[in-house]
Amino acid sequence: MDTKIKEILITGSTGYVGSKFIDKYSENYNISRFSNLRDSLFDLDLSNIDVILHFAALVHKTNIPYKDYEKVNVNYPYDLAKKAKKNGVNHFIFLSSIAVYGNNKTVIRSNTKTDPNTNYGISKLKAENLISSLRSDTFKVSIIRPPMVYGRNAPGNINKLIKLIKFSPILPFGKINNQRSFIYIKNLIYIINLIIKNKNQGIFLVSDYERISTSDLIKKLANSLNIKIILFNSLILNFILKKYKPNLYSKLYFDLVVENEKHIKELNIKLPYSIDQGINEIIN
Repeated sequence: MDTKIKEILITGSTGYVGSKFIDKYSENYNISRFSNLRDSLFDLDLSNIDVILHFAALVHKTNIPYKDYEKVNVNYPYDLAKKAKKNGVNHFIFLSSIAVYGNNKTVIRSNTKTDPNTNYGISKLKAENLISSLRSDTFKVSIIRPPMVYGRNAPGNINKLIKLIKFSPILPFGKINNQRSFIYIKNLIYIINLIIKNKNQGIFLVSDYERISTSDLIKKLANSLNIKIILFNSLILNFILKKYKPNLYSKLYFDLVVENEKHIKELNIKLPYSIDQGINEIIN
């Protein structure tokens, strides 16, 4: 256990990232949990807490008003951060998202302008700004902006693709030559742990080193599943998705490259897992 860190408080401990961090690092740190649904922020004792990992969030959902995102994704972490600073917590780490850049970017760099166009992205950026305003010499703030996180039982499109491959070995996703960035869950929690240990602060873009096309991703998944896959290009499907499911169409066919070399160098990171290793661990 790191003797310099008395205790870490985690919100969203039952969520995907929170639970995976606890599984991996529960022997490295004393970890306590806080849930805004069952616990009282007013009664929360932070006297022994050195680091807070705020993973709790209301994620992308349809037909939910912005006020709900504001309550969960803005007010909750900001109130927690204010209390943390007042009670002598040294480090607040906020898990944000590349959604703060909007859905129309094909390349994201450290100097890319934020321009969210969803309630989720707008709320995340507002929380980032409010929490960052609390930063001081004694209160470090770290903002982590990952792309889609993948891993065993992760929510998201990769596990949907796995189910689709198992359902049918013939799929209309051939010749898609886009490039997209993802991050394997074990790489993400590795980075979070480094930020804790090294007390890094600031905004960090994080992703796997490699970028991959939709067609190649499906091939790699099928190979790990030992399923012989046949991919073909369907102009009809392209038209239907583009017209009626534009968001899904963009995720399948457009580029989304995270150029995070600056932050990788700043954190002195050597990621432990390649995308091939991540995919193999999901399947096997």
